[in-house]
Amino acid sequence: MEHRILLPLLLTLGAGLATGIGSAIAFFARRTNKRLLSFSLGLSAGVMIYVSFVELFQQAGITLSEAWGPRTGALVTAASFFAGILLIGVIDRLVPSIENPHEAHLLEEMDHRPRNPKLMRMGLLTALAIGIHNFPEGIATFASAVDDITLGVAIAVAIAIHNIPEGIAVSVPIYYATGDRAKAFRLSLLSGMAEPAGALLAYLVLMPFMSPTLMGCILAGVAGIMVFISIDELLPAAREYGEAHTSIYGVVAGMALMAVSLLLLD
Repeated sequence: MEHRILLPLLLTLGAGLATGIGSAIAFFARRTNKRLLSFSLGLSAGVMIYVSFVELFQQAGITLSEAWGPRTGALVTAASFFAGILLIGVIDRLVPSIENPHEAHLLEEMDHRPRNPKLMRMGLLTALAIGIHNFPEGIATFASAVDDITLGVAIAVAIAIHNIPEGIAVSVPIYYATGDRAKAFRLSLLSGMAEPAGALLAYLVLMPFMSPTLMGCILAGVAGIMVFISIDELLPAAREYGEAHTSIYGVVAGMALMAVSLLLLD
């Protein structure tokens, strides 16, 4: 496999494995650092939003305009952007709201909530829901890294931060149900493996047909996916920890971090 494909796949794998970090935190940390989690989720959202509009959307517009002309290229770019939003929005709607994985969980619950075997179903469905959500995120990380490895690294880190609370969301109910830390950790880690699976699908299905037009459409679609994830998942989850202003500070810090990084790399 070519080096330029292997590295994006490894980045996506690393982002998916971050669910295991969340699970480990759930088992070994004493208290929830709500301020840090809120800031981190805001930081992730800031990185994704800035990268989406400043880099991915603009690069898609340039690529598609060169292939189709300025007016048609701009139209295809916008259509691809909203197609990405539609894709992740449909996936979000197909996940039953009662099992939505983006509810904030506190580590203190581990000590004070009684074990309940009925929660096993909730934990498994949460793992499935997170896996479904992570699938297009894997495609987004892979496609961005193939086009620009520096952007791919930034997006992989942002998605990894996003996956840490999701690891907690899977492992906590499964531990309540079984009292088995190893099983909760394994299932949490498994839910994150949907990301490299998405990347592998993108490689097998899309790479044989890759062209400047297709890459432009993918980049614009990825921008739409990441903007939706930021607005629908990351920012609401950050505010659920009761640190609304801290999450906004994280957003600004994430945008500033990416702005400085991109300026230094130009």
